[in-house]
This record gives sequence, C-alpha cells and structure tokens, in this order.
Amino acid sequence: MSKKTEAKITTKKETSSAAQIDKKYVAFLRGINVGGNVLIKMAELQKTFESAGFRNVKTLIASGNVIFETTKKEPDTKLTQNIQAALKKRFNRDIGVMVRSIQEIQKIAETNPFKGIKIAPGIKLYVTFRGESKKSNLKIPYEFPDKTTRIIKVSDGEVFSVLQVTGKSTDFMKIMEKEFGKKITTRNWNTIEKILKM
Repeated sequence: MSKKTEAKITTKKETSSAAQIDKKYVAFLRGINVGGNVLIKMAELQKTFESAGFRNVKTLIASGNVIFETTKKEPDTKLTQNIQAALKKRFNRDIGVMVRSIQEIQKIAETNPFKGIKIAPGIKLYVTFRGESKKSNLKIPYEFPDKTTRIIKVSDGEVFSVLQVTGKSTDFMKIMEKEFGKKITTRNWNTIEKILKM
C-alpha cells in the first residue's frame, strides 16, 4: 500500500471519528422524589436513558439530574421529547424534562449570576430552568411578599433566586409557576457546581 493511499484512509477515519463525537447534555427532571410523589430510583433512571440510546449516563442526587452523551444530531426540543417519551414508556408517567447542553451550563456558571450575594447560614441559591419562554410581569429584582425570596435575574431559559430559610412555608413554587409557567424545575446552585465537576 502506497503512502498516498494510507494517508487517504487515515483522513477518512479521522473524519468519521470527528462526526461521531458525543455531545454532552444534562436533563433536569421535574417533580420526582419530592414529597413522596413519583418515586424513581436513580439506577432505574440511568437504565432508562441507556435503553434510549444515550451513552456515559450518570445521575446526581435523587432530584433527577442526568448527565449523558449522544451523537444524535437533533434539535434540543426533539431530544427533550424523546427523553419524555422514554420516561413515559418506562414509568407510565408524564415527567417534565428540561435539557441543557453542558456548554450552556458552563456559560451560565461563567456569568456568575450570584456575584455580590453574601452567603450566610440559611441562605440558599437557586436556579430555575424554564421549558417555555412565558413573559413575566415581575420587576426584577423582585422580593416575595413574605420576604423569604428574591429573584435577582431572569434570562430566556433560567431564573436565579436567593432564598432565606426561615422554617416557615414559602410560596416559592406557587409564584414561580404563576409567573413562568408549570414547565419549570429548580435546582440548588451547589448541584450545578457538582455537575460541572463530573
């Protein structure tokens, strides 16, 4: 075999390999393992994603955070629909899913949304992922009537909030759903930082 022929074969293999590079995503599931409702074991969740054709699937804590890779080239909306269909088939439940690429998560972290917030006992930092771009009439920054929560920033896909744990019940989810719709799910900022380290 000539060197010229070998070079052509190598180039073809490299091109094929590049085309198969997996893209990394995070799926945030809504409302599982909360308050005793929709109880799902993480091992079963991982198997569901693997059966759907995703690779290098990992889960993080029981709130439903799934890191996975795929070579499928399809819009994120289609990817989300495929995941929801797989969950429906496996668990016979309609489970909301917000999908973000790992690059999108990295960009969110790079904006440092909680810059200037003084961390003290009882202070929680939350990011709420939105599945729809419902316009809110809130003036940002917005403080809840009960003074427990401040929404400090809103983007097309996320809402960033600071919550003061007081031991009293809060209208956090009620207000969030009213303003941003029910296609949302919220995570502690610590969870996002852990995802980026995986």
